Amino acid sequence: MKLTVNLDKNSYPIYIENGILAKAGKYISHCFKGKKIMVVSDDRVFPLYGNILLRSLHGYECHSIALPHGEPTKSFQTLPKIYEAMLSAKISRSDLVIALGGGVIGDLAGFAAASFLRGVRLVQIPTSLLAQVDSSVGGKVAVDLPQGKNLVGAFYHPESVLIDPDVLDTLPPHFISDGMGEVIKYGCIRDRALFDRLCSHSSFEDLKPALTEVIARCVDIKRSVVEADQFDTGERMLLNFGHTLAHTIEQYYHYERESHGEAVGIGMYQITKIAEEKGLTAPGCAEKIKKTLEIYGLPSSCGLPMSSLKDAITLDKKNLNGHLNVVLLKDIGDSYVYPTDADFFPECVC
Repeated sequence: MKLTVNLDKNSYPIYIENGILAKAGKYISHCFKGKKIMVVSDDRVFPLYGNILLRSLHGYECHSIALPHGEPTKSFQTLPKIYEAMLSAKISRSDLVIALGGGVIGDLAGFAAASFLRGVRLVQIPTSLLAQVDSSVGGKVAVDLPQGKNLVGAFYHPESVLIDPDVLDTLPPHFISDGMGEVIKYGCIRDRALFDRLCSHSSFEDLKPALTEVIARCVDIKRSVVEADQFDTGERMLLNFGHTLAHTIEQYYHYERESHGEAVGIGMYQITKIAEEKGLTAPGCAEKIKKTLEIYGLPSSCGLPMSSLKDAITLDKKNLNGHLNVVLLKDIGDSYVYPTDADFFPECVC
């Protein structure tokens, strides 16, 4: 299956196909006519899939770097290691960086590609469910600061995105649940039929035969939103449903407790519950979200008092001139941006 993100000169194809990793070289040759490739991956993904990718890239001069896995790697301290590897390989602006990994590698390698020599071409090959349905599409690349997630970044679109659902077979259950947080988000913000489809299954294993279709639908939703708002100033904010709380929860626990998808699940349920109490969301939505989170093994609370999160909320990228834009649901499948401030969040336990 092929989808195209139509952004004029920044347009690029997204290919979704079982087994595409072993044929990656053929697809990359459509968008890259150079000779040298730097593969950026991590120490979990590269041992599993690095050689499969490299074998498909015969004819290219390939170099690689495998970084420690996990969110702490997505920092300024890691960037020099990537730059040094690129310098050692004599990577030029006519060469290519391939990000082979989950969201951390996609964001980090993407930022390195965007900033090295003011821009080296990039291909995303996401290997986690979260990265396949969300972070690999849309051109957002970033690193974290101690004060918050993704606070330094850029918009830098790839030449192509290759999505192979087969690689998800080696993901631990924890990472499947993590990705399902973002999948549920897409149903909440834009597609009631997708949400109902997710609700109709009893577990991820039960959903698995339909997974390629579900991934494609999520990617298609993100594609349409990105096309309408390339630089995140309007409609694209809808993709942040649940994220205002999620990022602060992740940061509070130094990215060591709730994963991103788990934190998004908590954020979606908690903000919808607050919005229902304020009459801003149709009654019953929060409970529907909670039941769907339970099906896919995701939490709906973290036990933190909201007061512990408010400082981080005020540093959120969506907080502009003291005004905070939060994403709420009118109903399942129908979302909107609600301008408010940090006082939107009551004194309660999240």
